[in-house]
Amino acid sequence: MIKANGWLSGLVGVVIFSGSLPATRLAVAGFSPLFLTTARATLAATAALFLLFACRQPKPDRGDLFSLTVVAVGVVIGFPLLTAVALQNATAAHSLMYLGFLPLCTAAFAVWGGERRPQAAFWFFALIGGAIVAGYALMAKESQASWRDLLTIAAIVLCGAGYAQGASLARRLGGWQTIAWALVLALPIMLPIATLTLPRSFRLIAFSAWAGLGYVSLFSMLIGFIFWYQGLAKGGAATVGQLQLLQPFIGFVFAALFLHESISGMMVACAFGALCCVAGAKKYA
Repeated sequence: MIKANGWLSGLVGVVIFSGSLPATRLAVAGFSPLFLTTARATLAATAALFLLFACRQPKPDRGDLFSLTVVAVGVVIGFPLLTAVALQNATAAHSLMYLGFLPLCTAAFAVWGGERRPQAAFWFFALIGGAIVAGYALMAKESQASWRDLLTIAAIVLCGAGYAQGASLARRLGGWQTIAWALVLALPIMLPIATLTLPRSFRLIAFSAWAGLGYVSLFSMLIGFIFWYQGLAKGGAATVGQLQLLQPFIGFVFAALFLHESISGMMVACAFGALCCVAGAKKYA
């Protein structure tokens, strides 16, 4: 029952995260990547501080500082900044394709960090799922390698490390407490940079850019992690992390709805294949 709840919480988190890159694409049309990254972290940290004080949460132990730093570097700074830079000149759909590698990164970091090793069949389905997404990326018209792709891959590696460390912390601190303390840890760096990189004028910034900033600040940076880290803590980072195979294809729907990017039959076929791999990974976790 606990594992089932973990998968359900993880799925809610994945659906929320699936809107992150499309929302970032909207936001970078009006804000610089550096301001967007620091502003979203500052806004989320403000909400996190309120929650921590309102719920009278105890401070983490000193021994948790390294893990919180990994979470902050991975999911508060690294992934948002690198993907924002990449999305200045790439479509959300193109960047979403590479998120299929995120489950493998999360699982690898989780097992490296001492989590229970899944069965061999789990790794089979995980690799097949990653191969499906990689195959789609290679067949896509926009799949020519570029520095933007390298930035996206680097972002995924950092994010996988942050997810794995966050899952371990969430078992002790709690799901929302983990991301809240990571945001607070990053706040002394992010707030001054956000202040220094403020746009010269807000008059010409479109509503869609503000909406994108709002989404990544509250949903991507805080609310999504409440469900995600709870799911990883209950069901295991390596196993529940396979739900991320669905993220590119849910993200395609958001990209089509809000960015008017096209969805091909190949996307639908790959989405079905990824869904089968998630089901297989869940069975042998």
